[in-house]
Amino acid sequence: MARRRSTDEIEQMLAQYRGSGLTQIEYCRQAGLALNTLGRYLRRRGVGQQQLMRVHVESDAECGAGFALVLGRGRRIESGWRFGDAELARLIRVVEGA
Repeated sequence: MARRRSTDEIEQMLAQYRGSGLTQIEYCRQAGLALNTLGRYLRRRGVGQQQLMRVHVESDAECGAGFALVLGRGRRIESGWRFGDAELARLIRVVEGA
């Protein structure tokens, strides 16, 4: 039976994960950790919960030039305005969940 991690060990592991910039899968592979274990720790700490945040939208003078959406962990989506609302929302969920 595996030894239980202390609260300090879990907090240290979560800090390392957050600072790594890796996806959950990549981090778990490198750390030799089961993906469901990391997921459980994140859920218990409320890290995996979605949060709303206020954003400032800037408009270029040139309409139809496209957009750049900067997401967490330095991820960026650039596109022409060809996404419908539902497709863009799905894309954001997929990228943020990776």
